[in-house]
Amino acid sequence: MANELRWNPILGEWIIVASKRETRPWRPKTCPFCPGSEETGYGWKIKVLPNRFPALRTDAQTSIESHGIYMVKPAYGYCEVIVETPMHEGDLCDIEINNLKEFIDVLAERFVKLGSDPKIKYVFEFRNKGAAIGVSLHHPHSQIYALPFIPPRIKRELKNAKKFWSKRGICLFCHVIKLEKDFGKRIIYENDHFIQFLPFFAMWPYETHIYPKRHVQSLNMLSDEERYALADVLKVATKTYNTLFDTSLPYIMAIHQKPTDGKDYSFYHMHIEFYPPNRDKEKVKYAAGIEWGAGTFTYDALPEERARQLQKACVKAIRELASKSYKPFGVCKEYMQ
Repeated sequence: MANELRWNPILGEWIIVASKRETRPWRPKTCPFCPGSEETGYGWKIKVLPNRFPALRTDAQTSIESHGIYMVKPAYGYCEVIVETPMHEGDLCDIEINNLKEFIDVLAERFVKLGSDPKIKYVFEFRNKGAAIGVSLHHPHSQIYALPFIPPRIKRELKNAKKFWSKRGICLFCHVIKLEKDFGKRIIYENDHFIQFLPFFAMWPYETHIYPKRHVQSLNMLSDEERYALADVLKVATKTYNTLFDTSLPYIMAIHQKPTDGKDYSFYHMHIEFYPPNRDKEKVKYAAGIEWGAGTFTYDALPEERARQLQKACVKAIRELASKSYKPFGVCKEYMQ
């Protein structure tokens, strides 16, 4: 069994090699996350579990030694699973708002706890949903990878955010919020503390981002009121996605926060990004030659057209939530053209 990091000298980034993960189960008949299982027991609303097939371990071992520019080191870190609800079926939109806020509390607590390990440089919290994304267990859950390095995508965000801050004296992400609010037509949903929009620079067909309106760097910096507001926007956002094509839409939800290496990241702004792969109900966008080979995404429509579709779905989603006695905190930014 090996859990190691191998350095890619061409791209200048680490690759995680985890030999045991190839044996992890694919949608077993008996769910290990349902109440009463060996892993979960009874009497819980949210459960934090160690990943049984971790990519990172505190006792990680390598299978080979470094040789010149082919560097290898143990994949030190933590992999955890957050089982968000005892319900075997459903999405974040199906979780009661107080429980959803508690889920955010748990994410914030784990960010601080895992990030307190001096060997951990970044705590990446994310959620995969649907077979199209490769989810091996159907029960609603999120994951945490506590990494001994800062991931390359986050490094690029940090670099550009710091450069913008240095040149203009303002936050890049706060400026994006202003631009989106000024334009208005890509905003999907907004409450007092958060805004969801399909970005001007979207890569995936129905990609949306959620930004806190207050300049904060991580979930633990949010007040209780802001955490409830985040629970609200997550509830509406996931209901909107499931309403878009009247199907349970697969997606990746990625939470981008500051690194945990102790440096000053006051120029950064935490946010959440959603990447649904679908182009329509039946068709999936696959990253192909130009995306994988060159790293340049193509967008096969106008972002504003796709935003309009999401806005209409959001209106319907809000009505459906209201019919089930949930009153959203904010409003959908539907517009007509």
